[in-house]
Order: sequence, then C-alpha cells, then structure tokens
Amino acid sequence: MSNIGFIGTGIMGKPMAQNLQKAGHTLYFSEHYEAAPADLLGSNGFACPNPRAVAEAAEFIIVMVPDTPQVEDVLFSEYGVASGVGAGKVVIDMSSISPIATKDFAARINATGAQYLDAPVSGGEVGAKAATLTIMVGGEEDSFARAKPLFEVMGKNITLVGGNGDGQTCKVANQIIVALNIQAVAEALLFASKAGANPAKVREALMGGFASSKILEVHGERMVKGTFDPGFRISLHQKDLNLALSGARQLQLSLPNTATAQELFNSCAALGGANWDHSAMIKALEHMANHSIRD
Repeated sequence: MSNIGFIGTGIMGKPMAQNLQKAGHTLYFSEHYEAAPADLLGSNGFACPNPRAVAEAAEFIIVMVPDTPQVEDVLFSEYGVASGVGAGKVVIDMSSISPIATKDFAARINATGAQYLDAPVSGGEVGAKAATLTIMVGGEEDSFARAKPLFEVMGKNITLVGGNGDGQTCKVANQIIVALNIQAVAEALLFASKAGANPAKVREALMGGFASSKILEVHGERMVKGTFDPGFRISLHQKDLNLALSGARQLQLSLPNTATAQELFNSCAALGGANWDHSAMIKALEHMANHSIRD
C-alpha cells in the first residue's frame, strides 16, 4: 500500500480519494484552501497544513483542482508541492488544465528529481463514485507504470497517450466531443418535443439504435427529468472549451461547432446557470425556442 497526497476533494476528487482509501492506501490532505472533509480523516486519512507537507509525507501526490491557476498555486507557491518533492516522488495532476502550462509545470517538477504525470479524467461524478473513470495520461513510461495501480483503483480505461501535456491535450479533445454530443441530444429532444412527440419515449427509442450513446443515456435522462444538479458544472466545461478554442487559434484551426457549443454554455451562464450540470445546455436552446421539453 502507498502513502498518497491528495489535494482537491470536490465533486469528483472526494470519491476518487475515498476509492483509494477503500483500497487500503493512506492519504494525506492539504488544508491550504479549506479543511479536509471529516469523513476522509481517520486511520488512513491525515490532514496536513499545506501542499509542501503533503508532498513530504507522500510518495505519490495527486492534484485534482478546478483550473490552471489553482494547479500552479498548489505546485509552486511558497509552501507548494515543488518545495517538498525530490527523487522517488511522483506528482500526478488529474485536473483538466492547459496543455501548454502542463509542459512547463512538468519541466519544473522533473527538475526537482521527481516525476510528473498529467492524468486528466472523464466520467463525471458518476464515474468517480463508481471507479470507472477514463484516465488519459501524459508522461514517462516508468512513472506511468508506478502509478498505474492507483489509476486502476479510480478508473477502467487507462491510457498512456504520450509525453507530458499529451494527457491534457487528449482531455481537451474529449471535452469537445462531449459538448457536441450534449448539443446534439439537446437539439434532438427539443425538436421531438416541439413536434408533439414525448421526449422520454423518443429517447427510449433512440437508445436502441445507431444514435445511442452514453450522453443520450445519462444526460438525455437528465434533460427529460430536469435534474441539473452538477455532476460536471457548466463553468468547468466553459473553461475546457476555452482551452480548445484558444489552442485552435494558436494552431490556426477552425472549430465552428465547438464555438457554437461554447456560446450555448455562455447563454446558460447568462441565465444564472454557471453551476448547473452541463446537460443543462438544453435550457439555452429551450430559452431561444420559448419551449420546454418538460412542460
């Protein structure tokens, strides 16, 4: 069993940490931002005052925070992870952040003698709780091999994509696909409802055909029921699509459908829904159509 630092116990981070504890690992939590959840503390869960103390106590240090600036703060602030690591340690960023910044962060951590993996995840709160996350990893093969037993406790589809930064690039690609699938399901159900069909029955029928998908299964049901408590917040998907669109500008690419999906998320945020689940993209379309599929 390993000593693991875990920084970031939010909607997804907390169940990921719980699964590691259930597997018998000992976890160390930073109280740099806020107190560690009480139900994570005990015989194999310990609170530390800051990320440096976590890094000093653990062999593996997992970071699961919202965005690039938070990762940079956790790693490189005065009491950051970088000041507590060295040879033999592995820093694993499982957040979804900028691929370009990731390459810089990796170089700075690797310079300490530690090893760096970027390992963003997909699967949302449901996947985090069920330990079925998809994990996309960038880094060296030897550090990936060391960390893989931990990944297998948290996820099912685990792939070493390439070098540092490639995991984050893969996650951005994932978020493009997810956003466009949410848009497709939302538009289809809105069309069906406006035409007079029962959207729940339409979804049921489509689940048996070529249009079937995980998005139709999970988020289609949320759309029909109107259950938009966040498994993955719209604000976070906006952040990910910003990474996609800014990267596209640097690469001189046009991503027109990604831009449209981002505008729909922007509309949701303008309606007060930045913290809705991203399946609530349908509410922006409903607002423009002056029609709700749940009426």
